This record gives sequence, C-alpha cells and structure tokens, in this order.
Amino acid sequence: MKMTLRRREMVLGILFISPWIIGVLIFFFLNLFQSAIFSFNNLHIDQTYGGYSLEWVGLSHFNFILFEHGTYIRQLAESVFQMLINVPLIIFFSLFMAILLNRAFLGRGLVRAIFFLPVVMATSAIEGSLQLIMGMMMGGVSSVPDEVMRAQQGFDAQSIAMMLSQFGMPMLIIEYIIEMIARLHDVIRASGVQILIFLAALQAIPPSMYEVAQIEGATGYEGFWKITIPMVSPLILTNVVYTIVDTFAQSEVVATSRDMAFTTVYMGDGVHGIAFGQGSAMALLSSLAACVVLLVVGWVISKYVFYYN
Repeated sequence: MKMTLRRREMVLGILFISPWIIGVLIFFFLNLFQSAIFSFNNLHIDQTYGGYSLEWVGLSHFNFILFEHGTYIRQLAESVFQMLINVPLIIFFSLFMAILLNRAFLGRGLVRAIFFLPVVMATSAIEGSLQLIMGMMMGGVSSVPDEVMRAQQGFDAQSIAMMLSQFGMPMLIIEYIIEMIARLHDVIRASGVQILIFLAALQAIPPSMYEVAQIEGATGYEGFWKITIPMVSPLILTNVVYTIVDTFAQSEVVATSRDMAFTTVYMGDGVHGIAFGQGSAMALLSSLAACVVLLVVGWVISKYVFYYN
C-alpha cells in the first residue's frame, strides 16, 4: 500500500526524533521512575557486602519535607518566583540582541562569539577555576573601602529610581526595572543559547516579506510586530521552555535536594544511613512544580504561536 505524502512526512519526522525518544526513555524516565521508588522508601547501604536495601515508609518523606523541613517550601516558592522574573528578562534580552546581531556590521562574528562565551564559561572546569581565582582575590578586595567599591560598580539604584519616579512611572514598574538592571550579569550569562536560536529564526525569515511590507508602506515598527514576532513565535515558545528548565535546574532548591540525598541520618536501633529517600522526594516535588509551570506557560504561549507553512 502506497503511503500518502503526509504519512511519509510523519514517518520521517519520527525517524529524526527517534534518538531523542530513546534517550529520554532510557536516561530520563527510567531514572525518574527509580527516584519515585526511592522517595517512598528508606535506603540502607550494606557496608559489608555492598549494595542497598529498601524499607517501605510510604508518604513519610513527603510529610517531612512539606511540614517539618525548615527551608524546602520557602526555597521552592522562591525558585518559582525567581524563575517567573528571570524568564521574561532573558527572552526579551535574547531577542533584542539577536535582532542586533542579525544586522551586517564590522566584527559581527566576533561579537556573536562574545555573547556565546558565557555558555562555554559555565562549564564545570572553567567555572571552578574562576571561583578559585575569585576566592584568592577576596583578600585584596576585602581591604578596599565600601565607598570605593560602590563608586567602581557604577550602579546607583536609588538615583535611577528617583529619576524614573519623576517621570511618573509606577513604583511596581520601577522596582522591576531596578531588579532587571541588578540581574543584568546573570541575564547575559543565561542568554547565549537563546540568542543563537533566535538568530537562526531571524535568518529563516524570507527577506521578500519585509520588502513587500515596505512597498505597502509599513514602518519598521509595524514590520517587527506583524512579521518578525509572528515568524519567530515558535522559537519563542522553544526558548521559554528551555529557559524555564535551565533556570530551575540551577536554582537553590535543586542544590538542597542533592545535599539532602547524601546527608547522614539516624534511622533507629543504632542504624545510620543516608537520606536518599528524602532527597528523592524533594527532587520529585521540584520536578512536578517545574512541569506544572511548563504546562501552564506552554499552554498560554501556544495560543499565540504562528506556524508559517
């Protein structure tokens, strides 16, 4: 039986994403299922013969981290809140820089490489070296007076807030702008991959669309909202999903889950073990919170995505 064109395209698409599907099933869902099992059990390590055994405890680990742990709920709420603040900043900055870097100017390749450097610098080896250097420099920096340090930083939030308030800007927007300026270093550091994705999307837009719009008398502002934004909207959704996952993966709540998993605890009858079950329960709840945010944000943004065919 001959396949239709649509069915052949579907089969070809499945073949292209099959390595990703296999990787997710083996390396993600399998580990997620194992983590879910650990979250309902105490893990006992056999110091003599090696290996481990599980002791069923039901929902006690979830009860502990939700109602007894002193900081987990606060860290989870702060992580979600910080994510909701950082994602719009990163997406806006990435799209803005991609539009600038898409223009022709001298040294464009070098500037693109500079904006991608934070992605390379974020690797564990380089980041560890930089932290070691910063630690060695702290002795010299600590001897500098605070007034000199503030003068060298060149950022006076109070002056900027007063200037914006004189223009009649609401205080809520002023606080958001000040927060955005204070986070500029983190925003630039987290925008390398998103800028590349937006660059690819911008370069895929047919130039004839802008030419026709200019012939019809459209301004650059109208071309941006009527052509650029709709054409890159599928990649906006992609970047939002990537940024949410990346921001949440580097949050404090993930570090707390990892530290808890290898904390030594007393399990009664003179037996000590590691709180791997409690750490797994924390990781499971964190993943669930991230998935809920992804579903809600993805559902909202997908309503405004334009697919050019």
